[in-house]
Amino acid sequence: MPQLDTSTWFINITSMIITLFIMLQLKISKHLYPYDPKLKTTKVTKYTTPWESKWTKIYSLLSLPQQ
Repeated sequence: MPQLDTSTWFINITSMIITLFIMLQLKISKHLYPYDPKLKTTKVTKYTTPWESKWTKIYSLLSLPQQ
């Protein structure tokens, strides 16, 4: 039974990694980035809810009269 020849694996793997790296760099270099990114101003809208204008009392179980 012949053995698997692994003598060329190193050059194949390294050339594949180098090729992938070069392709990735070329793909990134073609991407156009904005020169001066500006922050978008967001409007904060305050919603009035009915319970904000009323005073509500929160009863704790310990403060209720014992029965």
